[in-house]
Amino acid sequence: MNKLKKYTVINRALALISLLFVFSFASCEDVVNLDLETGETKLVIDAEIIWKKGTDGKEQTIKISKTAPYYSGSTPKVSGAQVRVENSNGDVFTFNETETGVYKCTDFVPVIDMDYTLFVEAEGQSFTAVEKLTSVTPINKVEQKIVPDFGGDDVIELTFYYNDPADQVNFYITDYQSEFLIYPEYEITNDEFYNGNEISTRYSHEDMKPGNTVTITHRGVSKNFFNYWKLILEASNSNPFSVPPGNIRGNIVNTTDATNFALGYFRLCEADQVPYLVQ
Repeated sequence: MNKLKKYTVINRALALISLLFVFSFASCEDVVNLDLETGETKLVIDAEIIWKKGTDGKEQTIKISKTAPYYSGSTPKVSGAQVRVENSNGDVFTFNETETGVYKCTDFVPVIDMDYTLFVEAEGQSFTAVEKLTSVTPINKVEQKIVPDFGGDDVIELTFYYNDPADQVNFYITDYQSEFLIYPEYEITNDEFYNGNEISTRYSHEDMKPGNTVTITHRGVSKNFFNYWKLILEASNSNPFSVPPGNIRGNIVNTTDATNFALGYFRLCEADQVPYLVQ
């Protein structure tokens, strides 16, 4: 089990360390901007189809943007793209731009284990990706207890439980969202050592207090997407739903120019979402 915490891209962390080094030898408080190398601008396609249990899954969103230099302060959104998803039955779901860089569909039909193909036309380039909608077993219960932290203080720990299917190999991605978090925190799990058993997953945070609501979103994902997520974890401690660090390749292929690939991953996940009020 691995966690993605404290979402800071590696080059930003290195830049911060360098800044601290400069400040430690400076007698003034002038702002120092480092001359960081700017990589090639890439299209970023954030395409998660997530079917939350208890919903019809009709409303789905895909976001398209570009990578930006460290000091830019904003992420360029890509407008005017043509976005659609087709299933293996030939049904077409069109995503219309509702705001700059945000494309929404209101009639999507999610079917477990069905193959879906993403098509994107943006800035004169054509992109495509294929993925299967993966199921997830529901969360059985959430418990909390007080445990000692490494720093000597006690912290609140949440544990949620779910039953892993015995007849298949399963991969999971879970995120936690709450008012004490700037970004969601993620962890990845597989059933290599737990196949067919009840799995318990623990989460704690030094800022979690009674009265906080922690929303747990537990996804079933494909093996390929799990491995992609694992690469991101190994590369940095970044926020995976932001710009991926480096040139980690997802499953999105540029059919116009194969060398000009897009960042991001087209994934389709069934998910169970549970809000938990910390006691």
